Amino acid sequence: MLAKGVFLLGLFNKLFKNNKNNKNSNDEYKDVESPKVKENIEENIKYIKDMLKDSDDIIYREIWVGEEFQHKLELVFVDGLVDKNIINEHVMHSLMLDTRQAKPSIEEIKKNIYEVIKKAAITGGDIKEIDDLDKCITSILSGDTALFLDGHSKVVIISSRGWQMRSVTPPETEMVVRGAREGFTETLRVNTALVRRWIRDPKFKIKQMQIGKRSRTDIALLYIDDIVNKDLLSLIKERLQQIDIDGILESGYVEQLIEEDWHSPFPQMLNTERPDKVAASVLEGRIAILIDNSPFALIIPTTLATLFQSPEDYFERWMISSLLRILRFTAAIIALVGPSIYIAFTSYHPGMIPTKLALYIAATRQGVPFPAFMEALIMEATFELLREAGIRLPVPIGQTIGIVGGLIIGQAAVMAGIVSPLMVIVVAVTAVSSFSIPSYSAAIAFRLLRFAFMFFAAVLGLYGIMLGFILMLTHLVVLKSFGLPYLSPFVEINLSDLADTLIRAPLMMFKRRPATLDTQNKKRMKDLRPEKIESMEIDRRDNNDKKQ
Repeated sequence: MLAKGVFLLGLFNKLFKNNKNNKNSNDEYKDVESPKVKENIEENIKYIKDMLKDSDDIIYREIWVGEEFQHKLELVFVDGLVDKNIINEHVMHSLMLDTRQAKPSIEEIKKNIYEVIKKAAITGGDIKEIDDLDKCITSILSGDTALFLDGHSKVVIISSRGWQMRSVTPPETEMVVRGAREGFTETLRVNTALVRRWIRDPKFKIKQMQIGKRSRTDIALLYIDDIVNKDLLSLIKERLQQIDIDGILESGYVEQLIEEDWHSPFPQMLNTERPDKVAASVLEGRIAILIDNSPFALIIPTTLATLFQSPEDYFERWMISSLLRILRFTAAIIALVGPSIYIAFTSYHPGMIPTKLALYIAATRQGVPFPAFMEALIMEATFELLREAGIRLPVPIGQTIGIVGGLIIGQAAVMAGIVSPLMVIVVAVTAVSSFSIPSYSAAIAFRLLRFAFMFFAAVLGLYGIMLGFILMLTHLVVLKSFGLPYLSPFVEINLSDLADTLIRAPLMMFKRRPATLDTQNKKRMKDLRPEKIESMEIDRRDNNDKKQ
């Protein structure tokens, strides 16, 4: 009893100590009141230098302006994050020379220094005034230039961002035959401009915020104000504001931190690097999230059907697009249960296979030392290794590893009698089918679930596959993406929404936005069915006859 008491006491002390440590660690994230800009320029610069000490890329440039008077100014910026032409030509040159020509009086400067600097000195595009030193530091570290003025309790922030960036290139993960060849980059402002080019509507809003205690990453919400569901917009803003983390390094951070069910293998947000796909989603009433330093945008909400949609579906005629979409759904089923069906038929239900095919399968499996499940598991794991190696290696070598490596290993495995030729065919067809899914995240989910279905098939045969489908469908029925059922519009039957799921109906049938999104403005286009067009032509002829 004494030993138990000592153990419980030690456990209690340990838990109490951990809770105390957690409390202290949480206290680090408490907001501390930021110091204000003082009129004494020396105090302001001292605070900046104390906060940014041991940073050799921070440049401090002291200058004096005026001819009849000497007024001290100081520029602070980060070398490498600013455009030197803006600093030299539009800031320093203007301050040091143009102000002497303007000759404003010292009383005028003290009265309204911001107006003097804006109208007579700074020739840059975007400038603003702030009185918060911590916000000033954030602006400096973001690539802006801070202009401190002696005797003034505000600092002028000059937009001077101009670091080296990747140019706009075609998207690598969502290639299309017909469509735009522009993809997002790692620069937020470039990405917002790419989407703005597609939607020239004053109601199109770009709401920007910062997330990350240390990274202070810029994040932009994109939506159309008179279309988007306001409740959905408020929910997304609330979840973003609840994020309390040191840094956001990629859009995947935001995706995992705001999704509803983090146990699900299925993506609850659609990620894309295509501006046209973001523009189309925003026009439907969805919300897009762009993150600085990430070329991938997040589209909210999403459903299972949207994961199989490609921008090219809407650029081709509806019959071709419908055929391709059906092909994608079929490929997803093959990628999910292809090896499982082989395992179930060969291990539990050989009587369901035609006699000649059953005899051929039995002949090819002679000498194979493994059961069908282990045979499939070995080949699937090998192909996954080849796929992963092909991604990590340089592009020319990766393609060679993926194609040649698969052929060589498959042929060698058959020659060694480790696997049967039919198993190599099944695994190869399964791998190709997974590449047909437009969404990379969805393809990974199907590849992961494939192993679960293989296990069910090895234990229960076709009954195991049916059990796997029941469990997966149960999960999908319960799963939601920001309040929207994941299987919409199949669980909430709506004929207009069903026209853009398994098939892609003619564009003239998309008169209304998806009903499941519950948008403010539900009408998307005018009715342009052939009978309407014909009646319009008849009315036009009648009007012409009356005029004659």
